[in-house]
Amino acid sequence: MSDSNTTDFTNPSTFILLGIPGLEAAHVWISIPFCTMYAIAILGNFTTLLIVKREPSLHGPMYYFLCMLAVTDLALCTCTIPKMLSIFWFNSREIDFSACLTQMYFIHCFSVVESGIFVAMAFDRYVAICDPLRHSTTLTNSMVVKIGFAMVLRGGMLVLPGFLLVRQWPYCRTNIIPHSYCEHMALVNLACGDIHISSYYGLFVVFFVTGVDVFFIAVSYVQILRAIFSLPTKDARLKTFETCTSHLCAILAFYIPDLFSLLAHRFGSNVPLHFHIIMANMYLLVPPTLNPIIYGVRTKQIRDKLLHFFTHKGT
Repeated sequence: MSDSNTTDFTNPSTFILLGIPGLEAAHVWISIPFCTMYAIAILGNFTTLLIVKREPSLHGPMYYFLCMLAVTDLALCTCTIPKMLSIFWFNSREIDFSACLTQMYFIHCFSVVESGIFVAMAFDRYVAICDPLRHSTTLTNSMVVKIGFAMVLRGGMLVLPGFLLVRQWPYCRTNIIPHSYCEHMALVNLACGDIHISSYYGLFVVFFVTGVDVFFIAVSYVQILRAIFSLPTKDARLKTFETCTSHLCAILAFYIPDLFSLLAHRFGSNVPLHFHIIMANMYLLVPPTLNPIIYGVRTKQIRDKLLHFFTHKGT
């Protein structure tokens, strides 16, 4: 494959991932924070799952959605980070054609699923604050399962057409991907056919998912804030609002890197390539790393159970 970067071939058996072009000499150093964040993400999300599983008092809709978020975060970062680290540490740049397409599919699928979970969590907070008497009857266990299944189905179905389009393009320019994972547009740009359909569909998915989900989250929080400000005392308002702070912080940690990466990739022609790729990696690493920390610190029930778990083990 040494001469395959510019030769005439169609649908190569492997692609070559460059990692972070321009910073190859610093790959080992760059891998340190990446590996650290990945370890925190694995440990934090598994700890969240363990605490919720072991504590019957946490068996409720809010914590079920949190478990869905933890599983999605684990899947999202595990799709990319192990291969990324193998590039940084062992210069293992080759990835099978099918494996590359599969990685691309699951990255975007789990991103859509995670966005949907944030909508479901916003709906949970809306019902809990605005209509608390109906919370237990509205968000039953079966309803939570149905919502989770719907989020997974939505992610899989929305990303599937883009995956099928990428799969059918002929790749006759190069098999070198200037990225650290198989990102959709980085892969589409290697095709030698008319890629406008793939490009437009990718934009449609991004703006449709982000636009619709942010809209529903915003509507939910407008109603939540109205309910909070109608409470009689300041202490009651603060106490109620605190139940939403973890969710709001997690939303910001997810959508801000996503939006920045999208704008830099589509419109930031003057943004250095290595900076864009680092930001794209942060988008996949920051939410899985921060979410268990945010919920562990900001959610009293989880924080108390976590402290009790470690202090009990130490005695």
